[in-house]
Amino acid sequence: MGSNVPTLYEWVGGSEVIAALIARFYEKVPADPVLEPLFRDMDPAHFEHVAKFIAEVLGGPKEYSSQLGGHAAMIRHHLGKGITEQQRQHWVGLLLETADEMNLPADPEFRSALVAYLEWGSRLAVINSALPADAPVEAAPMPAWGWGVPGGPYMPDAGTSD
Repeated sequence: MGSNVPTLYEWVGGSEVIAALIARFYEKVPADPVLEPLFRDMDPAHFEHVAKFIAEVLGGPKEYSSQLGGHAAMIRHHLGKGITEQQRQHWVGLLLETADEMNLPADPEFRSALVAYLEWGSRLAVINSALPADAPVEAAPMPAWGWGVPGGPYMPDAGTSD
């Protein structure tokens, strides 16, 4: 794959698009009967932190790591929360619905990568949320999500090599 393939972060439109997506998603949460109990006492800055985390994972600036403690901090935020499988599935579904509402890229390659990351990350959140709130968390590398199996968007003018 050539170096002309953008990161997922670049493809989605950068930090502003990700921040708007996450802000809109969390605007819906208080009215959602499945997710509201999980986020009832959410810090008002929560959506900004989630947006920075997702931006970094998708290849954007390393602001979550430098400002908010990296992956180990994200793991700690989930400890003891007891996220259910129903809540996990609903979180993924509502976020994808919001992505469609906000006209995020709908090409199969991007959507496949986004769904794969949300499934992977939300399943880790469920696992971590089942641990006690005071469970020790060791340093964990920040996930770095790419295009995966599709290998990037189809770009007909990018040329091919045989």
